[in-house]
Amino acid sequence: MPYSRLDLRKLALMRCRNTLALRLKSPREPMGLTQEIVGDEQKSTVLTQTASDLFTKMKDRFLSFKKDKYLANIEHFKELAIAQEPKFMVIACADSRVCPSVVLGFQPGEAFVIRNIANLVPSYEVENILVVGHSCCGGIRALMSMEDEMNSSSFLHNWVVIGKNARSNTKAIASKLSFDEQCRHCEKESLHHSLLNLLTYPWIKNKVVEGQLLIHGGYYDFVDCTFEKWTLGYTKSSSMVHNQYCIKNREFWS
Repeated sequence: MPYSRLDLRKLALMRCRNTLALRLKSPREPMGLTQEIVGDEQKSTVLTQTASDLFTKMKDRFLSFKKDKYLANIEHFKELAIAQEPKFMVIACADSRVCPSVVLGFQPGEAFVIRNIANLVPSYEVENILVVGHSCCGGIRALMSMEDEMNSSSFLHNWVVIGKNARSNTKAIASKLSFDEQCRHCEKESLHHSLLNLLTYPWIKNKVVEGQLLIHGGYYDFVDCTFEKWTLGYTKSSSMVHNQYCIKNREFWS
């Protein structure tokens, strides 16, 4: 059916309106995306700048170490490049507030340092093993917060479950204390169990029995800045294995 001039004008006007609507609409749709991209770029710039500042500080600390420690003791570091003979292995928590080298003043070559969640244990050939726990430990708090039948697929559960005996003992002994006090008790209880766990390694147990290796516990309270240290002593007897060990040489540094 042929269109009249009026019909053609109406069709043309409708097309113009549709085209204008599309033109007006199209820039609005990607606007949010554009803002998102700009926002992400700004965040990325801030993050990059923050990282840059952090590494600038790290570089300054490294150069300070090189000048004041490395170059000032170059002969010592040359000897370390050939061999090391540390007298300690220190096992401490990965918590950023607890740094054994800073707190106890260990210098390069003096100690193997192993850091993990809640200072749980393996070992090396040394004369002393020091396992260091600390106050306000997040790993121990997580251990004390766990349900008895927690999902075993949890990474944190699979790690801190090593301390389940310390948790059980704490629940039995300190059940009337507040949760914070229970956690503090468990922090020390888990240290004791970690020392005993070391003795499940036959070569470690043999060296302790023969007097060739000493095992120590340490507890750093960074709230009060105090340090407690003790040694797991061995006494030859015919009694059960767990009765052959005792705490001795306890010291409190404040």
